[in-house]
Amino acid sequence: MSKKKLVIAVLQEDDYDNTVSSLITHHIFVTKLSSSGGFLRKKNITIMIGVEVEQLEMVLQILKECAGHRKEVVYTMTGGGHTAHGAGTAPAIPIQVDTGGTTVFVMDLDSLEKY
Repeated sequence: MSKKKLVIAVLQEDDYDNTVSSLITHHIFVTKLSSSGGFLRKKNITIMIGVEVEQLEMVLQILKECAGHRKEVVYTMTGGGHTAHGAGTAPAIPIQVDTGGTTVFVMDLDSLEKY
């Protein structure tokens, strides 16, 4: 009997489609769980993945590549004042912020059945 693992990953909603598409491409199927919560007003999604132990490293690599930490550029307004464009208008300034990331739990699985 081969060993199995249960992977539970909490990832940002923005990363869900690409992550699941990549997993399915590698014939890894996921179950999406209803979950709530968020950080910095970003919604999270929890997925469960049952895999053979030999597939675990590939799954973890996909999660890291598709839902891992990354840099993102957001635009913010400067602190008001008069500009050449008129009173109270200020240009948006690009700021690089850290975003993304997933929390992953890996557990031993006694059994995995599909009916």
